[in-house]
Amino acid sequence: MSDRSIRSVRSARSAIAARSARPAEAARSARSAIAARSARSSTAARSARSSIAAWLTRLYFARLRKKGGLDLSVLSKLPDAALLPLRRDGLDPVAEIGELRDREPVSRLPIPGMTVWLVTGYDEAKAVLGHGSAFSNDFRNLVGNTGVTDDQNPGGLGFTDPPDHTRLRKMLTPEFTMRRLSRLTPRIHAIVEERLADLAKAADGDGAVDLVEHFAMPVPALVICELLGVPYEDRDDFQQFSVARFDVFGGAGASFSAVSQSLDYLRGIVAEQRRNPGDGLLGMLVREYGDSITDEELTGLADGVLTGGLETTASMLALGTLILLQNPEHFAALRDAQDPEAVAAPFVDELLRHLTVVQTAFPRFAREDVEIGGVPISGGDIVLVSLSAADRDARLGEDMDRFDPSRQVTGSHLAFGYGIHRCIGAELGKMELRAAFPQLVRRFPDLKLAVEPRDLEFRKLSIVYGVDTLPVRLG
Repeated sequence: MSDRSIRSVRSARSAIAARSARPAEAARSARSAIAARSARSSTAARSARSSIAAWLTRLYFARLRKKGGLDLSVLSKLPDAALLPLRRDGLDPVAEIGELRDREPVSRLPIPGMTVWLVTGYDEAKAVLGHGSAFSNDFRNLVGNTGVTDDQNPGGLGFTDPPDHTRLRKMLTPEFTMRRLSRLTPRIHAIVEERLADLAKAADGDGAVDLVEHFAMPVPALVICELLGVPYEDRDDFQQFSVARFDVFGGAGASFSAVSQSLDYLRGIVAEQRRNPGDGLLGMLVREYGDSITDEELTGLADGVLTGGLETTASMLALGTLILLQNPEHFAALRDAQDPEAVAAPFVDELLRHLTVVQTAFPRFAREDVEIGGVPISGGDIVLVSLSAADRDARLGEDMDRFDPSRQVTGSHLAFGYGIHRCIGAELGKMELRAAFPQLVRRFPDLKLAVEPRDLEFRKLSIVYGVDTLPVRLG
């Protein structure tokens, strides 16, 4: 690969920033607006949603918080074992967590001064995630001496318990059935085709291009725009802003301060939908439920859709492409299939299990004394569920560390969670992946990595695992 190609691929993020700085676009750049507001705001960067590691840091190192931000260097002071759920070896969870799962599927995390349990076994994970009354997700569990305040609540479904969770999910569920989502199918395919065309246009003379910037990230960003009803003219800005709001450790150009700023952006979208309800999800909720759903609830739900549907799907598209490029037989099967949907469905389902890019579920707080996998957990204890470890459990089937779309498993994977907090957008995510992969390999049948696999930089210590760039050559 030429030096020029390497520079082209590796400067993808800086190119976005440079374009945003141009005077002609400055006025409409969401990222610039976020940065400007962040500089003025002393309350930026206060959401615990972005990373379990950041959440644990808030709890244990709250006194080290800085005005308007967080000293992330304190992560180095946590015991290595405390960060085990966030560590990977390439595409696989580290061997240590698999050994821990097989030996002790419910174990104590070494967090001084706190009782935190790590659940790695499949059956034990389902027991925690599926228990309707013994565990709480309520954000208020974080408020108080943890350094978190009530006004930092991002809302939505993830940090809400019944009955509020039940009421909000009931409002959303009809829009996420396959029957209702099918209306998006033509637009999803059109968005994929548009981004593939952009991928080809962005490639340099050697055919090298960053798949994350020009395909994996914009596809789910634009689909979410369609779903929420974000105005067409705001979509480029929405995508840039969306990239910046994830992963405190630098994933996808993210910054911790962008999380709280995203809520400001979404409040503006909600206010416009209140005035002029559109055809998207937010407009539907406004028309159907009116004042019985508040603006903050709408903002939280929109943020939940963004949180659950952007970075996760982008990571699946990037890492799924990497698996295809490392397994030519699967690439060829998808490329040459007479019925791409029939081949894509089991491929995507196994991909979700094998990668489980959302590495841990939202923290659970024990409401009462309960026993999980024969281990007594006391009321008030914190429980973290390693979804990536549970999805490799031998109780699901044989040789679960191997990627095999033809495998038969004894239970469903946990890539979307389980129980009342299972990702409500799971079907939408699968629709995007089943559309994107066949179209990608058919459009670029000679697609190859533009760097050696060992040179890829995987995200470190992030709740959503992935790569920030995936240099490919289109051929």
